[in-house]
Amino acid sequence: MEVQGLTTIKSSYSPQETMNRLETTVMAKGLTVFARIDHAAGASAAGFSLRPTEVLIFGNAKGGTPLMQAVQTVGIDLPLKALVWQDATGDTWLSWNDPAWLAARHGMSGAEAVAAKLAAVLDDIAKTATAT
Repeated sequence: MEVQGLTTIKSSYSPQETMNRLETTVMAKGLTVFARIDHAAGASAAGFSLRPTEVLIFGNAKGGTPLMQAVQTVGIDLPLKALVWQDATGDTWLSWNDPAWLAARHGMSGAEAVAAKLAAVLDDIAKTATAT
């Protein structure tokens, strides 16, 4: 499944282990974890079933504030979010918004270098969380 602006990679770990590794890696990079949302638990509490689906919300003011100073509407997409989910075949995936897509979405001209740096950080975090 391909979604515009969304980067998705397969994990070598279960959803729970992937999310735990993601959270640990984010904190090791000096970023703040603002929330960890378990959509499957919420669905269960409402009487529905949902395969493992969790969102991690993270970031820091040092990185996000300059983006919001440039174009304040990017605040709707900050802090950053990553989704860990399990598909119908049991495979685990990690998805996040591509920083270049976010910059384009908010009309941030001249933000290519910042987006590329952020993309490299997210790629590193994702590979650490998902690779054996």
